[in-house]
Order: sequence, then structure tokens, then C-alpha cells
Amino acid sequence: MKLIPSTYVWFNGELVPWDKAQVHVLTHAMHYGSAVFEGIRAYAARNGTAVFGLREHVERLFHSCKIVGMPMRWTHDQVATAIRDTVRANKHDACYIRPLVYRGYGALGVWPDECPVELAIATFPWVKANEKELLEKGIDVGVSSWRRMAPDTHPAMAKVAGNYVNSQLVISEAKRHGYAEGIVLDVDGYLSEGSGQNLFLVQEGRVHTPPVGDSILAGITRKAVIALAEDMNLDVREQRLPREMLYTCDELFFTGTAAEITPIKSVDGKPVSAGLRGPITARLQQRFYAIARGEVEDQRGWLTRV
Repeated sequence: MKLIPSTYVWFNGELVPWDKAQVHVLTHAMHYGSAVFEGIRAYAARNGTAVFGLREHVERLFHSCKIVGMPMRWTHDQVATAIRDTVRANKHDACYIRPLVYRGYGALGVWPDECPVELAIATFPWVKANEKELLEKGIDVGVSSWRRMAPDTHPAMAKVAGNYVNSQLVISEAKRHGYAEGIVLDVDGYLSEGSGQNLFLVQEGRVHTPPVGDSILAGITRKAVIALAEDMNLDVREQRLPREMLYTCDELFFTGTAAEITPIKSVDGKPVSAGLRGPITARLQQRFYAIARGEVEDQRGWLTRV
């Protein structure tokens, strides 16, 4: 997905022109990965633009800051308001939203506390080639040779920029091998997630997903899909999953803000079942989009109007 510039970026408390939202080359985050962020999506809903999971995303942003020791100058409500203000100022009907909290310019050295904590919020149109086709037909993936971090190395529960070096290696390897994405194992060889997506399997009518303890990010869309599956009276199990289940399951899909609910049609060249989107995946997609687009009642309060 290529960036399409918008008019404004919310930058440390004010809306500034897109091209003016700049940082110094010696910004701490550029050298040491001292940044946390969120990926959020606003949809063109029936009653106007609505942000999906705004409250949950802002809360996770603050959790990430707390985990890595980045005290915020703004409150939850101020950040949520700034996000809505930015979407409104850029006149988006639908968009991707990227809040970024980072250590700015102040001192050079690994110790971060001499550098200020800053916040930028960018919004821009989401344009991805063949997205509709991918959501219907699915993607081809491969198991990566890279592993997710051990629990005492990097904080997987924090959406911290430094963790995404691992993700870059995973997606780059996958592309070299002709796959759209990679699936990563944890340090013990159990299923973890994709380069930036959570993973779900369906087998014998049961929905399985790796637990938070397997070095995954606790995804907002993951949580929503679990809730939707339970609403459909599906048996949902969060448990450690062996790699072999990728080859024996009936359905397989990714979830995430960017991925939404993306079917996986093959793993390592082996088709998932018939190599088509499965019926449970399709039902979850249908329900998810109906809520996100305001076509049915938002009983869980996931949408925030802009």
C-alpha cells in the first residue's frame, strides 16, 4: 500500500500541513526504535464516517507506552479527540489512521529519558490493489524461517516499532519465495502470527487461535472476531497450536486492521482444504463488515462517529 498524502497531520497538539510534519535526523526513535504506534481504520458507514475500535486502540496505545516507559503528555480522551479531529480535518469518508508516540530529539544514547515523548497522528486514504479479490479468494503464505521473540527479550504485547524489524524480515522472506505473507512460529516452534496479523484456524467446526503467551500482539480485530464467533455459537479456543495444523485445518485466515479478515488459501504450497475461502470465514467477514459499515446495529459499541 502506497501512501497518498492528506492535508494535515496532528503533530504535538496542533494540525500542521502534511509536508511540515517532520523530525530531526537525530530523533531518538530513528536510532533506537523508541516508538509505539497503532493502526486504526475509519469506515464509510451509513450514518457517516466511523472509527472502528477507537477506544480499544487508544487504550492499547497507552498500554504500549506504559510497558516501554514512555509517559504521555495527553490523556486517553485527548488522543481520541485528536484522532477524530484529524479524520474530520482531512475530510475522509474512510481512511487508515496511524498514531505514533516516539522519543524525539534531545540526546543521543540508548537511555531514552533525556528525550521528549512526542505524538503524531496521520490519516490517509486506504488504497490496496485487488483488495476485494484477496478478501474473497484468499492469499498464499509460507512458514517463515524467522521466529517470534522469546517472552524475556522484546515485549510482544507492546506495539513497539523495534519489534517490527522481525516483521520486516518475515514479509521480505515471504515475498522472495513468492508468497503474499509469512506465518511465524514462536520460540518453541508453535504457531504465533503473521508479519503483522493474528492467525485463526477452523477445524471440525471449532475456531482456534494462538494465545497471547505465544508472542502475539493482542489484536483489536482478533478480539472482535472472537466475539463475533462466540455470537455465532462457535466453539472458540485460544491455545498453543502445532505447525502441522496449518496443513490439516479446514479454514485458515488472518485478522488485523489492515488485513481485516483475509482468507489463506495455501501454506507452503499446500492448499488449505479445497483452496477456497471457507464458510465460517465468509460468515465472519459478512458480519464484521455489516457492523463496520453501519448496516446492522453496533451492539458492542465498536464504532465511534467522527
